[in-house]
Amino acid sequence: MSDVVSLLAQIEDTGRDTRGPGYQRPGFSSTERELREWFLAEAARRGLDTEIDDNGITWAWATAPGDNAVVTGSHLDSVPGGGAFDGPLGVASALAAFDELKASGALERAQRPLALAVFPEEEGSRFGVACLGSRLITGAIEADRALGLTDANGDTFADVARGYGLDPNRVGTDKARLEKVGSFIELHVEQGIGLINTDQAVAIGSSIIGHGRWHFAFSGQGNHAGTTPMSHRADPVVAASRVIGDIPTLAAATDASAVATVGRTLIHPGGTNVIASGMSFWLDIRHADDAVVKQVLEAISKRAQDHAGDTGVQVSISQESYSPTTYFTAELNSRLTSVLPNAPLLPSGAGHDAGILAPHVPSAMLYVRNPTGVSHAPEEACEVDDQRAGVDALVKVLEGELGASSFGASSLGASSGGPQ
Repeated sequence: MSDVVSLLAQIEDTGRDTRGPGYQRPGFSSTERELREWFLAEAARRGLDTEIDDNGITWAWATAPGDNAVVTGSHLDSVPGGGAFDGPLGVASALAAFDELKASGALERAQRPLALAVFPEEEGSRFGVACLGSRLITGAIEADRALGLTDANGDTFADVARGYGLDPNRVGTDKARLEKVGSFIELHVEQGIGLINTDQAVAIGSSIIGHGRWHFAFSGQGNHAGTTPMSHRADPVVAASRVIGDIPTLAAATDASAVATVGRTLIHPGGTNVIASGMSFWLDIRHADDAVVKQVLEAISKRAQDHAGDTGVQVSISQESYSPTTYFTAELNSRLTSVLPNAPLLPSGAGHDAGILAPHVPSAMLYVRNPTGVSHAPEEACEVDDQRAGVDALVKVLEGELGASSFGASSLGASSGGPQ
């Protein structure tokens, strides 16, 4: 069978951004469907039994489905202009790890079932809510709210889900399926610089810091750009732009390690010779202390109200998603450390499906070195040797889990308040 490098090569042209470098692989799109079909075909070549559940999560069982299963996988969608490894590395590594486990006879000795999983809309680039598949299966988002989400074209998730072969009436929490998962291990390219200056290709995730997304909508009076005096304008672009310019200072003044980002804006109606009637931006805030996230949001929200008042426009602020700081399951991480004793423990500022699953099933993450430290951009990278080292590490972890005995409910999940 193919190794991780050749598996990634099979999809390297799928979803390439026609406007420049990087990829366009939105969730629940024709491109993500094409990638899902690739995964299903690769799973079928290996004799895995595949299914797509009510929330669009793809499962490939290496053994008969059963309780206390070991599950590994990631996602295949990307942010706009994303890199080649964010998501697909974890999926390709799961397939490559299965090949090695089968070749070594480890699957014949396994005491627990094994499954590979692919989660949809992890990036939230289409409907604005990250990790939508894992949020739905765990109940971290209510089904009614999810079905009412709209994309940039105004299409609801309910309609898109239908077109994707899902029944909107069946979308939502699936406790029975979650109860079959005994441990979930997600491999992912590192999205930072923690491994750059080390001699280690792989790290173990310790936590995912709290992060959320908020929508700021400024509304004013649309008018003619040439006939409206500056003194008679209610321009939402002016107010929103002033807020955006203040965000770095406000975040730093609250806490030096807080990060706040505006990566998406929308101006309506968008004419060159038209004073806009509305401008929106989406704010991303992250910090390990959830109280600091709240303080940064409060500071930015107050400044938005001030600038709106000064310019004669209105502003509304709504939360689209929030995930508190999550610590991965201590007992599971202890087992990972025992088989990967040299791997450092790293916190992550990036959200992942494993972080959404962690309060519900024992979950862990492996990060594979990114020599550029850049992610969510075309410069994201992962050396060939490190890709293979990541698979080797995943194989060791899965071998241990497949031979491990079940552990009690008292050690399940993760805490949002501190390490377990």
